[in-house]
Amino acid sequence: MSPIKAPAAELAMFDVDETLITVKSMFRFLEYDFQARGLAPRAYRQAAERLHRRSAAGVSRQQTNREYYQLFAGRPVDETLANGRAWFAEELAGGRLLHQPVLAALRRHQARGAVVVLVSGSFRPALEPLAELLEVQEVLCSEPEIVAGHYTGQLERPVIGVEKGWLASEMLLRYGVAREHAFAYADHASDLPLLHAVGHPMAVGDDTVLAEHVARTGGGSLPGVRRPA
Repeated sequence: MSPIKAPAAELAMFDVDETLITVKSMFRFLEYDFQARGLAPRAYRQAAERLHRRSAAGVSRQQTNREYYQLFAGRPVDETLANGRAWFAEELAGGRLLHQPVLAALRRHQARGAVVVLVSGSFRPALEPLAELLEVQEVLCSEPEIVAGHYTGQLERPVIGVEKGWLASEMLLRYGVAREHAFAYADHASDLPLLHAVGHPMAVGDDTVLAEHVARTGGGSLPGVRRPA
């Protein structure tokens, strides 16, 4: 990435799932998309349970992220994007999709003229409607391979773990923002590289790894998503 001509005064980067929104968009959208395709409910349950089992067995998030996108092999991109908009509208109508403490922080950054960036392992069908709603300038997300208007099931660019940190650093260069004027919000230990990239790391929720990092570096914290008891 090359620096832009007019540097930004501030950069604010937000993880999405269970940080800016209260749900895991990848699984919620997958369930919706399977239903929209006319697949039986057990098809989603089997796919989700397999990914959860793989994760519980110690398979890395990077690998399970790749396996997730294999579930979209052969799917038309346009149809998947349309399903993403329909899914998002349905979730938003429920009134609980946006995590209010983090949304308030995002609005404060925007009021100061900050460039706001979403950084997520999810993909554009689930993220673009959110970015448009919140008037976010940049979306850094997983990019599945597309050939002839269809997903191949392969992943061109993952945005998990260290990749988030690399992309965050590239954003600072692109917008000419120093670390001390950069903020990042995240909820999971795998997001630590993202928080390392900025001068103002913000832990959302009670992840101990992130809590230790912000305590050591003088960052801050916000309440996490409340999960059903």
